[in-house]
Amino acid sequence: MIVEFLMVAVGLLILIFAGDALVKGAVNLALRLGIPALVVSLTVVAFGTSAPELLVSVQAILDGAPGLALGNVVGSNTANVLLVLGIPAIIATMHVASCDTRRDFLYMLAATLLFIGFSLTGNLVWWHGVILLIVLAGILLATFFSSRAEDIEVEGAEPGLPGWKITAYLILGLIGLPLGANLLVEGATLIAREFGVSETVIGLTLVAIGTSLPELATTVMAALRRHADVALGNVIGSNLFNLLGIIGVAVLIGPIPVETSFLKSDLWVMLAATMLLVPFVFFGRNITRTWGVALTGLYLSYLVWALT
Repeated sequence: MIVEFLMVAVGLLILIFAGDALVKGAVNLALRLGIPALVVSLTVVAFGTSAPELLVSVQAILDGAPGLALGNVVGSNTANVLLVLGIPAIIATMHVASCDTRRDFLYMLAATLLFIGFSLTGNLVWWHGVILLIVLAGILLATFFSSRAEDIEVEGAEPGLPGWKITAYLILGLIGLPLGANLLVEGATLIAREFGVSETVIGLTLVAIGTSLPELATTVMAALRRHADVALGNVIGSNLFNLLGIIGVAVLIGPIPVETSFLKSDLWVMLAATMLLVPFVFFGRNITRTWGVALTGLYLSYLVWALT
């Protein structure tokens, strides 16, 4: 078992560093080619930061473990709300009262309901993926036209970065992501078989937490720097891309059967976690330490329940 857990840990580390390298390389290349900063932020950065989850989901389908792909997305979305917002709030109160994330939250809620509706058919197939990706493209266009007058600071941008460094970042990212995904999926599948649980459960728990670590790190730093808008926006954006982008691409690779347990509980837990954001988004409540403890406690309770 030690070898399998090492495979998962090493795979996660490679994914995190390779994903960061790919974002830096792609962002600086795009800016050097003269692509507007807002377009880079909405496309290159958004897809780049979701690359680890995307590669894990695609690899899982190629390896005949589609449940792991579905569990990864649903589990990550639940973890993003309860854990990724909960832990930073315990460290420092997140003042989100001044943040206007209502539009983005409504996009995320609509994407969640659309995803659940498709899942209720019992099998996610290619045409579901086409619709999800079209919806994502529409949201990106709407965001572009409503935000084009704003001054955008692009994540990963380093003016004057030498060309050889850009090339090195791209190569590291393109090689590291599939390597890390392969290690993670293989290790997680072996662990699932060893413990006698489904790949879906491992995806909901171990893999979901692992692929949420970059968002957790980003949100902790944003909370410490009193950038609550970045923290909340990071979670909403990540969840939106998970449902529309990652599942959208994944089901184009192969169908994803939806297990009965998902239809009975996990999808509704994800929806309930999403609705917990309503007081913060619409009523200006800050995410205090008390809220942080409550959110983290809810996630730990869900984790125990899912594993048992």
